[in-house]
Amino acid sequence: MNPKAFIVPCSGIGKAYGSVARESAFCVTEDLRPETSRIMPLSLLVLGEEETREALARTPVIAVDGCKLSCAAKVAAEMGGEVRHALQVLDTFRRHPEWKPEGISELNEAGHQLARALGEEVALLVDEIKDEVKNG
Repeated sequence: MNPKAFIVPCSGIGKAYGSVARESAFCVTEDLRPETSRIMPLSLLVLGEEETREALARTPVIAVDGCKLSCAAKVAAEMGGEVRHALQVLDTFRRHPEWKPEGISELNEAGHQLARALGEEVALLVDEIKDEVKNG
C-alpha cells in the first residue's frame, strides 16, 4: 500500500489524552480511511531508520498529539516529515466537553466517542491530502 498520508499519533503512554490520540489514529487507518492512510508510530521515528525517514520524506503527515508539548508533530518534522496538519486532542475535547476521556489502558465510552470524533476530523484531512495529490 502506498498511503497518501501518515498519521503520527502521540505516544503519551499512561495518559488518557494520549490514548485518545492513538485510538483516533487506529479509527482512521483501520475503519475510516484504510486505503489512503497508515500509522507511522512515533517510536519508529525516534529510532531514525533510513527506510522510515525515506517513507516519511515522501508522504504528508498528520500529527495527532495528546498535549501541548506536540511531541508527535515535533519529532515528525525533525525526522524530515512534512507535517501538513498538527491536531491536539484537547481542541477536539473543547468542542465536545461531554466526552471526557478517562482510563489509560482502556478508555471509557466517552473516550472512545472523543477518539471517533477526532478520527473523523483526521479522515477529512486525509481526503484533503488525497485530493491535493490527485489534482497535483
